[in-house]
Amino acid sequence: MGIRERLRKVEQQRHVAEKIEKKQQSSEKTVAEVEANPAQNTSFLEIKNRCQKKAAEDDAFYEADSQETRKELRPRLEELVREVAGDIGYPLTDIEVRQLSLELLDEIYGLGPIEPLMADPSVSDILINGHQQIYVERRGKLELTDVSFISEEHLRNKVDRMLYSTGRRVDESSPLVDARLPDGSRINIIIPPLAVDGISVSIRRFPEQHLRPKDMIAYGSMTEQMYEFLNYGVKSGLNILVCGGTGSGKTTTLNMLSGLIPEDERVVTIEDSAELRMQQSHVVRLETRPANAEGQGELTQRELLKNALRMRPDRIILGEVRGGEVLDMLQAMNTGHDGSLATLHANSPRDCISRLELMINLSGVDIPAASIRKQIASAIDIIIYVNRGREGKRRVESITEVVGIEEENVVLQEIYRFDNKVDVATGRQYGVFKSSGLRPSCGKKCESAGMVLPEDLFNFEKEVS
Repeated sequence: MGIRERLRKVEQQRHVAEKIEKKQQSSEKTVAEVEANPAQNTSFLEIKNRCQKKAAEDDAFYEADSQETRKELRPRLEELVREVAGDIGYPLTDIEVRQLSLELLDEIYGLGPIEPLMADPSVSDILINGHQQIYVERRGKLELTDVSFISEEHLRNKVDRMLYSTGRRVDESSPLVDARLPDGSRINIIIPPLAVDGISVSIRRFPEQHLRPKDMIAYGSMTEQMYEFLNYGVKSGLNILVCGGTGSGKTTTLNMLSGLIPEDERVVTIEDSAELRMQQSHVVRLETRPANAEGQGELTQRELLKNALRMRPDRIILGEVRGGEVLDMLQAMNTGHDGSLATLHANSPRDCISRLELMINLSGVDIPAASIRKQIASAIDIIIYVNRGREGKRRVESITEVVGIEEENVVLQEIYRFDNKVDVATGRQYGVFKSSGLRPSCGKKCESAGMVLPEDLFNFEKEVS
């Protein structure tokens, strides 16, 4: 790491620490003032608490079963805010009344202070580190918000509300949980004593509208030639793995690829948390189940995959390969289920092969290394590597073909790659998508499916900022 990068990180950490300290000092000052003279130092928080207690006594607020009913109750809630503020002699403007009523709606029906963040389409991740510190990710960059919960108890109440609709729970006997919210967001919660500094909540949000190929091209995530090659590959039934790190865009890329599957095929998806937004009509979605409080009833991806093979699928899509199911996946790809798709955590296409070998060895089946590599080489056709750059942009940095076996090693051939460049004279950073110039051997499989790969797909170079 260079000196400039270290200085930048130190400055960023100092800025974050100052922001947290100011927030804590402001909170402590407000509490001290209210305790010293509660009659003259009434705060929004006190009015909000009194309104919430009164609303709890009115069944109409807690029996609202739809968004429309809740909107109808908003004028009634504004009247309640004015009444409480008048009783304690605290004048409020119309804007303040509306603001308080909106916050009360979020408290009664939503997730409290993070409800506006959940409604913000620019927010892709919400990271809660205790009740006072909440980060969000926007456009690939983390930033500290001014939002906070009142206390750990307040945060715990909202955590219980999040989990209520999922059928999951979190307590001392089960201090961590991974679940999917009704809107499709993925949530991970871990509580003390495992989380030392308070309850930790990570919410991964997904856009209501999946990114279309033209969007990914416009954002500089790939080029038109790369997309056209993948389009030919998916429709021809190539088996494709998408690999990358956490938050690199694997699921987004998998969603884009799944949209290329022909409408007349039967698709079965298998995921830990159902995140894929399939666009076909003939789709069967399967989701794993964790063990109950007694440690029974767990259903893994491997068991679901074995069952999926009996469901007459044309395509099988695995949300993420992470265990023994990799062996069943490779066998399925080798026994007539062409065109399967999956994601995998790996730092490069070569590392992807190593990870597959490792997971097969951990599956409990004793198979010679040479046989494992032959299985991988005959099952996988294409490996797509996606990565998030320092500036926060997510790109397809490599599309690599699995050619075969040579001297018991899996041979890879890179078809497309992305190179980071720096203009020495100006210091401008940019990137270049380029083809290797080699025509992939999987073109024969495409031709047998009635598709001929155009020559111009494998001879280009494109600069992006």
